[in-house]
Amino acid sequence: MNFYKENPALKFQLSHPLMHKIVDLKEQGYADKDKYDYAPQDFEDAIDSYDRILEIVGEICGEIIAPNAEDVDHEGPQVINNRVKYARGTQENHDALAKAGLYGMSLPRQYGGLNFSMVPYVMAAELVSRADAGFANIWGLQDCAETIAEFADEDIKAEFLPRVCKGETCSMDLTEPDAGSDLQAVQLKATYNEADGLWYLNGVKRFITNGDAHIKLVLARSEAGTNDGRGLSYFVCDNLHDDRIKVRRIENKLGIKGSPTCELVFTNAPAKLVGTRRMGLIKYVMSLMNGARLGVGAQSVGLSAAAYEEALAYAKDRRQFGKAIIEFPAVYEMVSMIKAKLDASRALLYECTRFVDVYKAYEMLEQSRKLTPEEKAEYKEYQKLADAFTPLLKMFASEYANQNAYDCIQVHGGSGFMKDYACERLYRDARILTIYEGTSQLQTVAAIRHVTTGSYLKQIRAYEAMEINPEFSALKERLVKMTELYEKAVNAVHEAKDQELLDFVARRLVEMAGHIIMGYLLIIDATRDNMFRKSAFIYLNYGEAEVKKHAEFISTFNRDNIDLYK
Repeated sequence: MNFYKENPALKFQLSHPLMHKIVDLKEQGYADKDKYDYAPQDFEDAIDSYDRILEIVGEICGEIIAPNAEDVDHEGPQVINNRVKYARGTQENHDALAKAGLYGMSLPRQYGGLNFSMVPYVMAAELVSRADAGFANIWGLQDCAETIAEFADEDIKAEFLPRVCKGETCSMDLTEPDAGSDLQAVQLKATYNEADGLWYLNGVKRFITNGDAHIKLVLARSEAGTNDGRGLSYFVCDNLHDDRIKVRRIENKLGIKGSPTCELVFTNAPAKLVGTRRMGLIKYVMSLMNGARLGVGAQSVGLSAAAYEEALAYAKDRRQFGKAIIEFPAVYEMVSMIKAKLDASRALLYECTRFVDVYKAYEMLEQSRKLTPEEKAEYKEYQKLADAFTPLLKMFASEYANQNAYDCIQVHGGSGFMKDYACERLYRDARILTIYEGTSQLQTVAAIRHVTTGSYLKQIRAYEAMEINPEFSALKERLVKMTELYEKAVNAVHEAKDQELLDFVARRLVEMAGHIIMGYLLIIDATRDNMFRKSAFIYLNYGEAEVKKHAEFISTFNRDNIDLYK
């Protein structure tokens, strides 16, 4: 089984009109073709490379990672002599991807990477997540290398990036026992030694995903006497040959059991500074977290895809009262809704990824030459769109993954509650998605400013202006009316000039924007390919009801009601 080849909705994303700009910017005149025999000659050659590599990823996912998922869930990792030993299947998964040269997909070729844009990399992350959401945490943490590539000096890049491309694993060591979401409270101490030019780390980190990774990015307090984010710097730490970072324990989790979540003790662990001092949280971690949230979006969509496939297969196979249960309206409505939410969240995932791709490409281009005024304006516009869409994606995709896993069990009935079927593992794995890398509530905090500044409304108007298949004109008219409800609700809250009121209804306003955006993305996709037609109609029915519900709540809500919830 090949998870990529069997799913035309993925290859469809490679044909998006914006891909030409993305690839041209990424390849910068296709200059690498004269240095590397595997570098593309032109746009068509690049897309062909993406397609061929994704076929390899799809085959490994279908033939190795997915079949290993159940055993990995049961076996899990172990701590032996303060180091992590992966489950057998986890190590097999990692070795297969490393042998195929699939780590470092998005890193520059000079370090052994493939220099792919983010779209195929995120697509690979979705495929891996469909196969095993837990293993996706090990695969996806190569994102740490992006931070090194973007902010570290040349010596650090040359030391660590080739190792990532060869398959060495990464971790981002941020949280501590007393510093979870509030990373300003981080206390792990970094002390500089002038004699050897190294920093030494001492302290404890907790809830570190893939905590015994070879290469570690560590947030630590470099400035003595400080207690806020301005005293934190970012460090890269080599964990391959050193025993000064010990795994105290692996957390016993509800789900994603193959991914070791560790508590770590640092004892004079040598490290190197990434970028400049004091910018660890303010600049580098914020950049890394945005990338991680995009990764969780891909992980969520992959898990939603797994839930859909499991639900559909069971509903077709299971017979009751003389016919397959998919023929009963209550069941086929549920399966269709899983698919609509999957397609909607996938559309949002790749729209967000394209925005990230463009602005990151301009960021890289700016390192080699000065951008023209037009390029600078486009760079800023796509960066703003990426900032707006990232929390929207993370919130909706993770919430839908949970809902879809829940409904997948419901389709299975009593069987779904048993460990005989994969759906119970999917349900457990899904639960973390709305929590780590920023809870859904924190995504609302990040997204609400794009409601109040009009960023979402501006992009909605841009979608409204696009040409669509006349078949979807009635859907578009409904989206226009939904937008009017959204705009009216935003204005009403804005005019109240009450911050507590805004905070209280923020989630509803953000959800209204998200439903409208995903509605437009689906009819735009359905205009390009009829495979999305059904989901466009189904999702719009759902989204319209949600928007009307939120609009009604906000229009009848007043300041005094807030006290009822306290």
